[in-house]
Amino acid sequence: MAGEVNLNRLAIFVALVQAGSFTAAAEALGMTKAMVSQHIARLERELGVTLLLRSTRRMTLTEAGTAFHAACVRILGEAEAAIEQVGRNQDMPSGTLRLTATGDYGTAVVAPALADFMRAHPLLQVDLALSDHVSDLIAERFDLAIRMGRLRDSNLRSARLSSFRQLLVAAPAYLARRGEPRTPAELPGHDWVALALLSSPLRWTFGAPDGSRRTVRARQVAQANNVAAAHALVLHGAGISVLPDYLVTDDVREGRLVVLLAQYALPECGIYAVYPGKQPPAKVRAFIDHLRARLAAAA
Repeated sequence: MAGEVNLNRLAIFVALVQAGSFTAAAEALGMTKAMVSQHIARLERELGVTLLLRSTRRMTLTEAGTAFHAACVRILGEAEAAIEQVGRNQDMPSGTLRLTATGDYGTAVVAPALADFMRAHPLLQVDLALSDHVSDLIAERFDLAIRMGRLRDSNLRSARLSSFRQLLVAAPAYLARRGEPRTPAELPGHDWVALALLSSPLRWTFGAPDGSRRTVRARQVAQANNVAAAHALVLHGAGISVLPDYLVTDDVREGRLVVLLAQYALPECGIYAVYPGKQPPAKVRAFIDHLRARLAAAA
């Protein structure tokens, strides 16, 4: 039956027809003449038709053999083209890069980096999905995710891109109303804007200049379910919060926010590219390199 045909024998059959004899085909394929003959005989048995008429001095294709040869040439050509296309995809960014990131980091950092990347690769399309929930890359068909902080255990591959600092900030209007804390011990007396997606949004550990550590528990007056919302609350004087440096750098420089307790350090957090599969395609590798270089230049 056709379903039992060994497809490797199609290539041997095409090589035999092209070579014109069993002896020449065996030399071209690196096989013995007997082995080539066995493969053709088995192929004919699997198909249930005679492909070649043989004599001591020549071979001739039957009508079925002629039609089958044409089909085999087409099939092998399409297979070769498919293999070449896969190779090109591994070497050159192409197709659609589908990636996900958090709303704040995606807007502030990933989207501008993608715009530059697209200019360098005009044939590449981009599908950027921003969400604060951790997407299932395989189920949702993402090529890549940019994730922050500690990574969860998974079967996905990851590459560290950079890191960001966590900054304790408040608006000048809030500080004029409530005063500025000078030590971590004063924080429980202040109004705190909590980020609900954190596992411990009100518990923070500060490293002092002398190397000691102080953990405090803040008093919540408001909470937000994403960083952008917490940022807006702090900007408008609702209270103090810890926000990522990439989000507040411009606000601090332009005086809209003030960094508090600058001599005390909060833990740095990693920025990672996460992707499925051992061998990511060229579009993923290229964007990881592009984003890493961009982050290093901005550091």
